[in-house]
Formats: sequence, structure tokens, C-alpha cells
Amino acid sequence: MRSSVFSYLHPRNLAILLSLIGISLPPMSLAQDAPRGGASPGTDCPVIRTISEKSSAGVSCGMLTLVALSGTDSAPVLDPTGNHYENRDRKTMSVASGLVLAPGKTIRDARKSFEAAARRGNSDAEVNLAILYFYGWGTPKNFGTGLYWLKSAADQGNSRASANLGLIYWKGWGVRTDYAEALRYFRKAAELGDTGAMVDLGYMNDYGVGTSPDHSAAAEWYRRGAERGDPLAQNNLADLYLRGEGVPQSDDLAFAWFQKAALQGNTGARVKLGFLYANGRATRKDLETAYAWILAAAIAGDRRGQPYLAALEAQLRPDQIASAKQRAKELQPPPGAHASEIAFVQ
Repeated sequence: MRSSVFSYLHPRNLAILLSLIGISLPPMSLAQDAPRGGASPGTDCPVIRTISEKSSAGVSCGMLTLVALSGTDSAPVLDPTGNHYENRDRKTMSVASGLVLAPGKTIRDARKSFEAAARRGNSDAEVNLAILYFYGWGTPKNFGTGLYWLKSAADQGNSRASANLGLIYWKGWGVRTDYAEALRYFRKAAELGDTGAMVDLGYMNDYGVGTSPDHSAAAEWYRRGAERGDPLAQNNLADLYLRGEGVPQSDDLAFAWFQKAALQGNTGARVKLGFLYANGRATRKDLETAYAWILAAAIAGDRRGQPYLAALEAQLRPDQIASAKQRAKELQPPPGAHASEIAFVQ
């Protein structure tokens, strides 16, 4: 269950960017997640007019991501009266890119703000302007113009620009698919510290996309991202330890990394962590806790662990089930907090 996803946000100012013993379960054979999926940025995505609409949107679009403009590192606060533009890949339950506008501001205001700063050479604004063109937010969709601004930002050393270009060449969005270019841009972004690009490089080495399969190289890239706190990198590294691919097999290390990722909300890690608890691998066997983790993933929309829930439930007392359900509920993020990339135009 390894996947490949972007995840990046630093809120700023100008446009603030904000077979199990004793029970019968199917064997643990969850396939690795597909890499970042969803439709291309050319796919029409619904415009979510208020924050309260986000949780029911069910959007499946491309996954290019916004970055922050210069400013402070104050925490973002969602304004429920603002307009919200969002893309989210529901298949992998991973990241989103979104733009939240303050009251009285329009998407065209955002484009004008980004364009003015981009023409002054602000590389972060160039990235944001490019994303608007790719998604057709506040302007007609134009892949060529979006590509121009991303390359301009990448030439200035902007890691997010390079990471987005890697995704574009990987998926062939507005360009011919070119794995060599994707690898080049991901490597550039990763060397600049972008953890999403580290995960993507790991994934491409893991599955031999544009290169020969190399689990050891994949493990190294995943480790670099995991040590920087990226939950997908942590999940993917844990999966390698669980399988003994590219690294010595270790249930203890798999458990540790799955736990880190699960605590950050990674649903694949939550299913695998539940599996380890149910088997008593690297931890005390605890069916109630196993149930809670797998249910938490299911509640979040990831139902790959669903076959395990009924089998676990048959082994638990009603009070244990109730307790586990409460824990699973508590593990969910607050309503309206799922967008990983949020911008405010004020």
C-alpha cells in the first residue's frame, strides 16, 4: 500500500497560502496505492462556494499544488463566508489544492494579484498563477501558459514549481508523457527539500517508472521524506520494512513508521497498523485497537480494510465495539479541515 502524493503548505501573507490467530480474516494482501491519480487539471471540477460545502463535494481532479507567497508563518483560519476552490483526489485520500477567497474578493482578484507579483519575478506567485491556468480558475484553461510560469519559477529554484513539473511530465498533462523529465524535475525539487517529490522519486524507483526498479533507492527517498515528517513517505517506508523490500524486514520499524503516518491521518497506514495490532506483530495483540484504526480509515473513505471489520467485530464484546467506534470517531479531522493546500486572498 504505497502511494505517491504532494503535500505542502506554509501559510503566508499577501495571498496567504494558506491469517490471524483465533479469528478468521482474509490474508493481508492490500495492493500498493496507485500514484497520484484523478483526472487531469483539464477536467472540470466543481467550484465550492462555501467552506461548509467541502465535505460533501466528492471532487476528483488533478493534483497540482499551490505554494505560499512571502510573509509570516501565522496559522491559517478558515473564513466560513469566503469562497472556496478545491481539487481533491478522493481515490487515494491524499492531498488537495485549494484557494479560499476572503469576503468581497473573487477568483479574478486572485489571478490579478498573482499575475502582478509573478511579473515582478516572484516565483511563488508564478507557481500559483500557473495553477490557475491549469485548472481554469479565474481565467480560461491554458496549459501552455501554465507551463511557462512553472518553468520560470523552477528556473529560479522554486521547489514546488519543479515538483509540479515532475507531475505534469509524469501524467502527460498538456505535454507528452516524459518519465525522464519527470524524474529530473522530481530530483531537483527533492534536493531543494520538497518531501512530496521525495515520495514521488521513491515511488518511481519502487515500481520502475521511467527507470529500473530499485527498492533500495526507493527506501532511501522514502526515508528522507519520512524523517521530514511526510506521512506518505512514512507509510511507504513502513510498507517496505513490512515486506522486507530494499531494507531488512522489520516488524518493529514497520510498526513505528505506520504509527507515525497513521497519527497524521494516512488511511493506508491506519489499515496496516490495525493489521499489526490484530496479529500482535511488533505489539501486544489488541483486537479492539485494530478495529478502531481500520474503522477510522473506513470512516475517512478508505474501505480497503472493510473485510477485516466484520471478522474483528465478531470477536469483540459490544462495549469494546462501542469504545473502538468512539476512538475511530475521535481520530477524524475536524469538519472542513481536509484541504492540504489552502490560500486566502485578502
